[in-house]
Amino acid sequence: MSQINLNLDGKEILLLGTAHVSKASCDEVKAVITEKKPDCVAIELDEQRFAALNDKESWKNLDIIKILKEKKGFLLLANLVLSSFQKRMGANVGVQPGDEMRAGIEAAKDLGIPSEMVDRPIQTTLRRAWAKNSGYGKVKLLSALFASALTKDEVSGDEIENLKNKSEMDGMMNELATFMPGVKEVLIDERDFYLAAHIWKAVQKDERKSVVAVLGAGHLPGVQAHLEKIARNEEGSDTEKISSLPKKKLSAKIIGWAIPVIIVALIAAGFVFGGMKKGADLLGAWVLWNAILAGLGALIAGGHPLTVLMAAVGAPFTSLCPLVGVGMFAGIVQAFVCKPKVADMESMMDDVSSIKGFYKNRLLRVLLVFFLSSLGSSAGTFIGGSSIVVSIVSFFKGLFQ
Repeated sequence: MSQINLNLDGKEILLLGTAHVSKASCDEVKAVITEKKPDCVAIELDEQRFAALNDKESWKNLDIIKILKEKKGFLLLANLVLSSFQKRMGANVGVQPGDEMRAGIEAAKDLGIPSEMVDRPIQTTLRRAWAKNSGYGKVKLLSALFASALTKDEVSGDEIENLKNKSEMDGMMNELATFMPGVKEVLIDERDFYLAAHIWKAVQKDERKSVVAVLGAGHLPGVQAHLEKIARNEEGSDTEKISSLPKKKLSAKIIGWAIPVIIVALIAAGFVFGGMKKGADLLGAWVLWNAILAGLGALIAGGHPLTVLMAAVGAPFTSLCPLVGVGMFAGIVQAFVCKPKVADMESMMDDVSSIKGFYKNRLLRVLLVFFLSSLGSSAGTFIGGSSIVVSIVSFFKGLFQ
């Protein structure tokens, strides 16, 4: 097992690196905590994941409509895919995702040692990863997520244990940094600092002198570096800046509203300078491209006819407003007309690992409708907007020749 022992400013900090779906890691976590008997055990979980880990029935409280209204559809989909991937890896070695963290919590409880959850909320991490990505980066992120969800490659126990080796982990981190630098910054670099800051705060409480921190092995080098800087007062331990969504740049806000304003202005110009026929042609192009592609997305997702109709009718309007998306409305309609059942929630983690499962499971189909109708609407906006620009430019070029 990867271990780093630190003695910083009179505090003993043991960083314990694990593979997240490793039976050996579970056993070694218990053994180390039992042997060291620290004043505190720090766990790489946030309070929400800690609660979910202890509440096997939490799925019963899942409100898909509320999630869509709160614009968390993509986050839920990403979370399900990641969890399913970890579960499938763990199945090959007889453990479940989070078992090594549960082992640490149980060992601390048995010894009467307090536990501290020191990770950033998963929702914050995923939302920051999404927000900090470019449009192309978002496509790569979604592609990687779906590829991991649908892959059938087996991962052996030895391969999982190798994830604790520095060379193996370095290679994975370098690959992630090259493929998706924005995601690597949020998932690894920011969380390294967040974990270090909260481990430091944990060991400062109540005159504690020692802490064992149970972390994924990939975080150990970064967490060590930040802890040493914090102890030397070379950096603070304030994590407020990385605990919220990055503020949108003014330029991004302007562009978000400028595009629909330009589209409306061009269509209006068509009516003013080209008459009813030209204006109607431009308006028709916008409506048809958005309606057809958003409706097609909902249809491919296996949406109910009312869902497909909602996507087709709503897309030309929602595409002109950056604050809402047609996927939210299509998903809500799908959830109303084909309400997910308890059985869908029970089998959700298994169904998410196959294309057939997405169509069979009513809850996952709501998410699929949300995703594909949103994708269709985005494509319709791009194609419809481009056709309007090309048409109006050609019109005015002919007008002034």
